[in-house]
Amino acid sequence: MGSATSELPSHRTPLNDTAETGLKIVVVGGFGVGKTTLVRSVSEIRPLNTEEVMTQAGVGVDETGAVAAKTTTTVAFDFGRISLNERMVLYLFGAPGQQRFWFLWDRLFSGTLGAVVLVDTRRMDDSWYAIDRLEHHRTPFVVAVNRFDDDGVRHSLDEIRQALALPAHVPMVDCDARVRQSGKDVLLTLVNHLHDMAIAQEATL
Repeated sequence: MGSATSELPSHRTPLNDTAETGLKIVVVGGFGVGKTTLVRSVSEIRPLNTEEVMTQAGVGVDETGAVAAKTTTTVAFDFGRISLNERMVLYLFGAPGQQRFWFLWDRLFSGTLGAVVLVDTRRMDDSWYAIDRLEHHRTPFVVAVNRFDDDGVRHSLDEIRQALALPAHVPMVDCDARVRQSGKDVLLTLVNHLHDMAIAQEATL
């Protein structure tokens, strides 16, 4: 990403006493796509993260070619929280992107109502595993294209949808994981998608 910093809130908000609905959301995607950044930018509490400095142990194991400036990596998961309104709270879990940590994903998906798949258009192949696992678990998801400053080719959302073979009913949006409002818009897109699916399911009963 560029040199811009995340628009973090000036203070961390305590959980509202009227909060009654908590939704577990997982943020997945390839290595270095911006999952930790997204969780950090939207969380109203100080995020829990398990980032460690990358060492020689990862050389030849983690593909860092497109993220050469990256010096840390998530080795378990990130956790944050955001209140959408007085009653609804989202609990965010950011999954590690490297293949050697994929064994954690199935457990993170347990109890998850929905997911965000972050996509870097320079490395779209890294998104396949996330989409495959979510479809396997029948977990609803939206796709958020994290636009990087040094991406010389700006593919349209339609082009990206076609490249990922995504069906039309899966929402897709642009985002900047560094910007709080952009991250909130992604989460609202997911919540609205979950609501629409629930309404459609009720109509068939």
